[in-house]
Amino acid sequence: MELEKAVSPLATPVRELMSTDVISVAPSLSLRDALELLAARHIGGVPVVQGHHVVGVLSTSDILSFQASNPVVPGAEPDQPAEEPEPTPEWREGDDPPSAYFADFWADAGGDVLERLEQTGAPEWDLLAEHTVSEAMTRSVVGIGPESPIRSAVRLMTRLDIHRVLVLDAGKLCGVVTSMDVVRAAGRGRI
Repeated sequence: MELEKAVSPLATPVRELMSTDVISVAPSLSLRDALELLAARHIGGVPVVQGHHVVGVLSTSDILSFQASNPVVPGAEPDQPAEEPEPTPEWREGDDPPSAYFADFWADAGGDVLERLEQTGAPEWDLLAEHTVSEAMTRSVVGIGPESPIRSAVRLMTRLDIHRVLVLDAGKLCGVVTSMDVVRAAGRGRI
């Protein structure tokens, strides 16, 4: 009687677990639009594709890091000494109020100040609408072949502390395997 070797479930080829309906974004897409896409599709990241080439990966972590490292309101340069302000001229009854200077910047200068402050969708407040995917994406692409064992993908994700590995066949994107794909497969007894 011949003994058969038990095949490890982690030897399953990546192609059997990967998602082939891959959503990708262009590097020129605004970060706001990319974030809305991720939220609408309930996914944590996407490949960034330009033409037929994968040029990076964008994750919600990349967007959060970008947002955190770029303050919405620019501050004074830390290396520059503060300039002495000019003395404020005394205001006299009948003159324009000092606030008139700032009111000229708002199209709705006659509007309620609280209403203006609640409108955070304006370009000066929406940093993500003003910047593109290419500014926040991770440029290093972690890929694996479709015939590679799932064990290799799991080891890559664990070692690099990432949640997705792109599946590339001769340099062409053919799928994505995520940590959730592995968890689902384990939960269903496939691995």
